[in-house]
Amino acid sequence: MAHLLGAENISLEFPTKKVFDGITIGVNDGDRIGIVGRNGDGKSTLLKLLAKRIQPDDGRITHRNSLTFGLLDQSDVIDPGLTIGQSVVGDVSEHIWAGNPKIRDVISGLLNDLDWNKQVGELSGGQRRRVALAKLLVQDSDIVMLDEPTNHLDIEGVAWLAQHLKNRWSNNAGGLIVVTHDRWFLDEVCNLTWEVHDGVIDPFEGGYAAYILQRNERDRSAAASEARRQNLMRKELAWLRRGAPARTTKPKFRMDAAAELIANEPEPRDRVALSKLATQRLGKDVLDIENLSYSIGNRELLHDVTWRLGPGDRVGLVGVNGAGKTTLLKLIQGGLQPTGGVIKRGKTVNIATLSQEVRELDEFADERIFSLIAREKSFFVVDKKEVGIGQLVEQLGFTQAQLQTPISDLSGGQKRRLQFLRLLFGEPNVLILDEPTNDLDTDILAAMEDLLDGWPGTLIVVSHDRYLLERVTDQQFALLGDGSLRHLPGGVDQYLELRKHSLLVKPGTSTSALPAGSIEKSNRSTTLRAGEGESSPSLRLSGAALREAEKNLSRLERALEKLATDETKLHEQMAGHDQSDYSGLAEMAAKQAEYNAKRDQLELEWLETSELLQGK
Repeated sequence: MAHLLGAENISLEFPTKKVFDGITIGVNDGDRIGIVGRNGDGKSTLLKLLAKRIQPDDGRITHRNSLTFGLLDQSDVIDPGLTIGQSVVGDVSEHIWAGNPKIRDVISGLLNDLDWNKQVGELSGGQRRRVALAKLLVQDSDIVMLDEPTNHLDIEGVAWLAQHLKNRWSNNAGGLIVVTHDRWFLDEVCNLTWEVHDGVIDPFEGGYAAYILQRNERDRSAAASEARRQNLMRKELAWLRRGAPARTTKPKFRMDAAAELIANEPEPRDRVALSKLATQRLGKDVLDIENLSYSIGNRELLHDVTWRLGPGDRVGLVGVNGAGKTTLLKLIQGGLQPTGGVIKRGKTVNIATLSQEVRELDEFADERIFSLIAREKSFFVVDKKEVGIGQLVEQLGFTQAQLQTPISDLSGGQKRRLQFLRLLFGEPNVLILDEPTNDLDTDILAAMEDLLDGWPGTLIVVSHDRYLLERVTDQQFALLGDGSLRHLPGGVDQYLELRKHSLLVKPGTSTSALPAGSIEKSNRSTTLRAGEGESSPSLRLSGAALREAEKNLSRLERALEKLATDETKLHEQMAGHDQSDYSGLAEMAAKQAEYNAKRDQLELEWLETSELLQGK
């Protein structure tokens, strides 16, 4: 594999911190590198060094001759006076860039909901970030460097970006270096992981899952080495006290293979025990939403939604921007009143919400972390055990020295961690987390998930972080933009399948309306109960009927797979077709409409058959 760039014995020191100390690393063709580490340890600085935006104090950065690269950092600024189109493709004629399948793919994946002629200065921060990412991706580069590219992307956008990067180069060509806290994205895209910590970089083979296994083995080995050292020191002291030599044998340590390491690890959550505790704290009734509707002006965001949450239910909520996720949360909390239907909350329900902005800490800006915590709680119960507040604070990444920090001086991630702790201190029995992963690194996310594992209560999580959703929730639901709430027996994969866009859309055309295949027309007033699936049947199958249902489910799954293959082929034909041949495009669009109708029917049959089998 050809060498692309490298860092030779580089060191860098800021006035208050040594960032890197004599590191040597390299990037070759085919490398897809994910950079992980704690916030503030130098991940973004490393990208700027490799891109030669900043210079090291010692050592040197080398680039292959004629190397081309693009860097998306967190401070990229686009001229606010330019339109989106000018920012992304410059002065290139429309017939030229529109004829490039790669450029059309980027625009479709990132900018379809934006007006192509709108000025950048009129966009939100997240929209400007997407424009900057699109501008970088439409260029041909040997190496793409991305700093937190999944910020401001929903689950659909993250999935698109992962697929784009996987297909951008052949397996042994090009290079990718990405800093991200999105663990699903790391696993999906990367074949190498660099962990930045304490001025060094530790390389690992594979994506996030492989990195965690290898790091665990490394930490076990280090702990064993320290145990051996401490043991030898104790023996040496004992020998000195006795005044006579003592012969000892070295303790034996065998590092288990990764599979053996986790073979006997129990499930993260004892669901039966947590369910019992949740029932004790909440009673049988938590949240009953019946025939709920909500409108803003002439627009109906939610239509005839029925949803029931019981004690201990852990649900994830996904949906397109503007589909009504935040509105639904406010309705649940009582901050908004429905325009139709009712919301019944259990008498003992105590709801706590971790909001996106964490404005709840503003009133304590002049206080220090320690004084705020000491006033509110002295211990907390996790997994039926009393845990001291100091332990919790340390678990979520606060050092003893940081406890004296004024709250006004905390970073966004630190404020989010502190507010999460404060919510737990209040011992709510219904917890709502609205995009909780913002500004948090992978270690802190793992610590938060560990705390939630022992928390008994009803949990509602809204997040674009697929790893978090699948890790801490048991059921997922979707707002698809048509006003309905849909259960996702197939999880996030099913949601992405439902949301696949079937037609190439000209920039500036809104795609917030879903294609026909994404709308479950017959399910508008279905009762949804977390943990049961949609309209759970009372019918039980046995014998021949059971076997027939299982065969039918397999048939439907094969039919859906074939349909997906046919659609992929059709999309490829559309991408390569002459865009001025309107009659040919119309024929393809009609074919796609047939596929949509067929998928509607197959999905409905699959869902009904799945429910029959769940009730067997």
